[in-house]
Amino acid sequence: MAEAHQAVAFQFTVTPEGLDFHLSREAVRQLYLAGVSSWKKRLVRAKNSFLTGVYPASPSSWMVVVMATAGSFYCQVDPSLGMIARIRHCLPESRLLSPESRTMVSAALFSTGVWLSAVLLFRQALKLLLSYHGWMFEPHGRMSRSTKIWVALMKVLSVRKPLLYSFQTSLPKLPVPPVEATITRYLESVRPLMDDEKYTKMEALAKEFKEKTAPRLQKYLVLKSWWTTNYVSDWWEQYIYLRGRSPLMVNSNYYAMDFLYVTPSHVQAARAGNAVHAILLYRRKLDRGEIPPVMALGIVPMCSYQSERMFNTTRIPGKETDTLLHLVDSKHLAVYHKGRFYKVWLYYGGQLLRPRDLQLQFQRILDDPSPPQPGEERLAALTAGERVPWAEARARFFSHGKNKASLDAIERAAFFLTLDEEEHGYRAGREGCMDAYAKSLLHGQCYDRWFDKSFTLVVYKNGKLGANAEHSWADAPIIGHLWECRAAIEGSYRVAKALADDVDFCCFQFSAFGKGLIKKCRTSPDAFIQISLQLAHFRDKGCFCLTYEASMTRLFREGRTETVRSCTAESTAFVRSMADPRQSRAERQRLFKLAAEKHQLMYRMAMTGAGIDRHLFCLYVVSRYLGLQSPFLAQVLSEPWRLSTSQTPQQQLKMFDLTKYPDHVSTGGGFGPVADDGYGVSYIIAGENLITFHVSSKFSSCETDSKRFAGNIRQAMLDIAELFDRPAQTAGK
Repeated sequence: MAEAHQAVAFQFTVTPEGLDFHLSREAVRQLYLAGVSSWKKRLVRAKNSFLTGVYPASPSSWMVVVMATAGSFYCQVDPSLGMIARIRHCLPESRLLSPESRTMVSAALFSTGVWLSAVLLFRQALKLLLSYHGWMFEPHGRMSRSTKIWVALMKVLSVRKPLLYSFQTSLPKLPVPPVEATITRYLESVRPLMDDEKYTKMEALAKEFKEKTAPRLQKYLVLKSWWTTNYVSDWWEQYIYLRGRSPLMVNSNYYAMDFLYVTPSHVQAARAGNAVHAILLYRRKLDRGEIPPVMALGIVPMCSYQSERMFNTTRIPGKETDTLLHLVDSKHLAVYHKGRFYKVWLYYGGQLLRPRDLQLQFQRILDDPSPPQPGEERLAALTAGERVPWAEARARFFSHGKNKASLDAIERAAFFLTLDEEEHGYRAGREGCMDAYAKSLLHGQCYDRWFDKSFTLVVYKNGKLGANAEHSWADAPIIGHLWECRAAIEGSYRVAKALADDVDFCCFQFSAFGKGLIKKCRTSPDAFIQISLQLAHFRDKGCFCLTYEASMTRLFREGRTETVRSCTAESTAFVRSMADPRQSRAERQRLFKLAAEKHQLMYRMAMTGAGIDRHLFCLYVVSRYLGLQSPFLAQVLSEPWRLSTSQTPQQQLKMFDLTKYPDHVSTGGGFGPVADDGYGVSYIIAGENLITFHVSSKFSSCETDSKRFAGNIRQAMLDIAELFDRPAQTAGK
């Protein structure tokens, strides 16, 4: 096994005759190969960093400029207008350089200066072009002249194949919206949720805030936007994620599922070996920046900043706030199986282990009959419970000795792998199989996922995969003396178990139609689904609620997310028309189109930096720093999101053609409910005729029922489709 060869590099003993030194040739050879591999990696990083820094130019373009300048000299033409002669005059005298050589060096220096100036000019032009967002607001199927010119210029400037971070410094900063515009949009978003009396009070609070408090807060926020890359992201990460003291499991972490129909291998160790190998190949490309950035329309790059902490990252608990530990590299994996933790080396002689070698290591773990050490089995429950008890236990029991070394092996791993004893996945005709699959990925047994890791890869006994991800971003390391902190582990486990048992999940495939039919209704699939969710919620609870839809702001540098408030006056008007038998089909169609257009406008505004909630959040943070009290901001931030929604993108990197391989469709992922009496809904539009929904709520709430809400979603989708004279098919699986 590979780990046996890496155990000892050299050894020595002290004898009466002196120092007896024993050198292992194989071990030294492996150290040499590892060193060569490390230097190769550094050289590749340096090369790609240079290519990224001069994008959209290239080293070959520098050669063209140099050769053109030199050629013009031979033609007795001075393109520098005397600059080359001045440079030659400033060069130090040397007998090694002839007059012709001095001229060539001067020409090369001049050419380099011209080339660098052109690089800066092109990058500035690229930044200006990326600041244009008019293309998002063009009518479907039509393009204005200005947008056509913009598209042509973007294609010219990005003709060279980009690396992951080629556009990073050219992306514009997220703008700070005007306070008046944000407040106007906020009042518009809450109007359908409030009666006249409550809305009048909110209007008064908003007016007072706009006239008295907001101008001062806005000045500080604009100042912050000048000196930081993104005025939202650092505070969002710190105050929304890292300072949260409630459990990460269910409340913050989310999950992702495997292919719906296909399982490449039903042998657990083989699937784990191939998956880990593929993930590590992806990490290598990510580390070198060789993955192309995600592009909208094929020409508009998205920010790649979040990719940096995908691997080798762990959230470290603290009493007041957590921190993120990110390592440049990690050469091992932390594995959990049947209550035991293992440390599996991923490289041998500087080379990544092959899938077959990884499979052998994982099979050895699966075959290991040794029982867990005292306290080892439920150790990971500490990461599932409240953050303060975990921080206290970590400081008390894991700050030195074998416990610290064992915890370091987990926290410094590339990622965490669970070889699960259960079998999950989609099975035709088996009711509730996807619900159990979702719950297993979201929380498992509460002690068999390391919820602090950037992600935990779960490989089930039948070869199905899944992942549990932290939202903010084998030789066995035996956990010694763990009986000292078993009380803390059991306390965290009880909290986590109660939270996990309270999650009500329903995952279902809607196959009556997909985005193909929706587009024929002349609306976006996302708007169609969001309006359907409003109709389903009204039928489920008999009222409307504040609705959260996650939108990305990665058109801007270090952008993360913004909120789209999907419950609009237009969508509520449409929903009420569906409940009114007096309304005609034509009127309902008209109201639906208005609601869809409004939703698309809100989504586009959120993506282009004109959202509501991140701006108000940052104003609130500034007010707290300044010690100012704002009743308006306090009211805004206390409003519960009883319907939290998110769309999972399908195949951002286009790894294969779904039209050729329809069985490789993804199931997407999901998350827990944000409010105790609300719903969490994630959906993925997979292909032309399939949409998968993940619905979550809590059993402890008498107002919610995930299966009931799932049924309402199915019916709402069918009812809206029927408005446009589409045949009402069966509701799917």
